[in-house]
Order: sequence, then structure tokens, then C-alpha cells
Amino acid sequence: MDEQNKQPTRNFKAEVIYGLNDRPPFVEAFLAALQHVLAVFVGIITPPLIICNAFGLGIEDTSYIVSMSLFISGVATFIQAKKIGPIGSGLLSIQGTSFTFLGPIIGAGMAAISGGASPTEALALVFGVALAGSFIEMILSRFLDQARKIITPLVTGIVVTLIGLTLVKVGIVSMGGGFGAMKSGNFATFQSLALSFGVMAIIIILNRSKNKYLRMSSIFIGLLVGYIASIFLGLIDFSKLKDLSIIAIPMPFKYGLGFSWSAFISIGIIYIITTIESIGDLTATSTVSGEPIVGDVYFKRISGGVLIPF
Repeated sequence: MDEQNKQPTRNFKAEVIYGLNDRPPFVEAFLAALQHVLAVFVGIITPPLIICNAFGLGIEDTSYIVSMSLFISGVATFIQAKKIGPIGSGLLSIQGTSFTFLGPIIGAGMAAISGGASPTEALALVFGVALAGSFIEMILSRFLDQARKIITPLVTGIVVTLIGLTLVKVGIVSMGGGFGAMKSGNFATFQSLALSFGVMAIIIILNRSKNKYLRMSSIFIGLLVGYIASIFLGLIDFSKLKDLSIIAIPMPFKYGLGFSWSAFISIGIIYIITTIESIGDLTATSTVSGEPIVGDVYFKRISGGVLIPF
């Protein structure tokens, strides 16, 4: 261990094909980027789909919210990886929607609708409270360096473990057919389980291959095979998309902004929790990248990563 920087020595060369500062060839970089997008796609669109469904929004508003979730995820991920000034970590850490917010957001929105608000007014309330709450995380990011004695590898390791455990339920629900299947009573059918386990098997087998191209594209190939199989099984329905525009143009404050102190308090607490989650995510990314998880470089990275105001 380097006593001056207190950075433990690691060796991930056997697992990591390219390091943080390496520049892989275009084809390999494209395949890795494509499978990253496909891997996080469901995780990004599922929370907005659940929220829009709970609020009773139509297909047009729902598709717009989903499109903007993907758009902002891309912008935030670019800033996170590129690091613009003090904003961003410089690590490949995907920025997406968090399932942690689902309960408070749905609760706040449904309370507004019960009080006579329309679904779009409930969205305005959620957006306004989320905008206000984001400053909590941005402010906390400026004081992470002072929390060195609290934010230890043990603490962040526990947080990363808890993040993984919280996603287990989401993964199991998706393997069984999703939340729609749970409502319709078709959850965990043989077809859904066979399809999901088949995709998982393909990913695992390819990931253990000695061919680096197969390893880098294992998720992409697995998802592609699963999607093609779903089309032949009649599980993909494009009919509801025929009346929607191909491109969704971002329109800032399209639904307006609302505010409620009760909603702000509950969602504000979640922002504190997600600050710790973000630290855990960035720590895990640093670890698998062979980068330090203690010292000045580490804290500068997580401070910039948490600062991203999205």
C-alpha cells in the first residue's frame, strides 16, 4: 500500500480487457457501448413506465416521458464519463432512473390526484419537487471530502451490496414477465421463465469465452437472441406505436412545475439515500477499473460524480 496516498494496490488485468485510460479500437468500443445501452435500457425505462401507469397517463405522454428519461440518461452519462470542470467522475458510470424514488413519487402523485389534480398536474408536482430535491445531493457532494472517516470501503461496500439486493426483486419480476404480467395473472409462465433463463445462459456462456469479442458483446448477443425469440413467440406488439412520432423533441418544463412540502420531505430523504448509493456505485466502478477507492483522487471523483444535477 502507498502510505502517502493510502491507495491499496490492485491487479484486475485478468478481468479487465481495457483500463480507464485505454483507447480500444472502434469496433470493440462500439460493441461495448451498444451492450451497455441494451443492458441499462430496461432499467431506465421501467420506473417512468410504472409511474406513468400509476398516474393513468396516456400513451403519448408516457412515450414522451420514457424518451426524455433515455435522453437525460445519455446526457448525464456523457458528463459523468467525460468530466466537465468539477462535474463528473471521469468514470464509465451509467446515469439512469432510480427505483428508490418510485414509492415516494407514486405516493406524492396519487395524493395530488386524489385531491383533484390531473395526471399531468401530478407530473408537474413530481418534477418540481425533484428539481428542488436535487440541490440536496449537489450540496452534499461538496462535503464528501470531510466525511472520509465515515465513507470507508467497508461502508461503500455494504451500500453496493444493498443496491444489488434491492435489484434482485426487479430482476425476478422481469424474468417472470414484468409488472404487466403480475396484473394480468400471467406471471412466471413457462414461456417467460424459459426465455429469461435462456438469455441468462447465453450471457453467462459467452462471458466465460476466451474470445474477447464474445465476452465484450455477451449481453448484447443475449438480449438480441431473446428479443428475436420474443418476436417469434408473439410477445412484441408494435401496433400501439404506429400513431406516435418517430422523434421526441425535448421541451423544458412541458408539464410545468409544482411543489408540496410533504412530498418534498419524503423525496428529499430519498436524495440523501441516493447520495450514498451514488458513492457506492462510483466506488464499485473504481474498484473494477483498478482505480483507487481511498485518497484524494477517489474523493475528487465521487464528489464530481455526485454533483451531476440530473
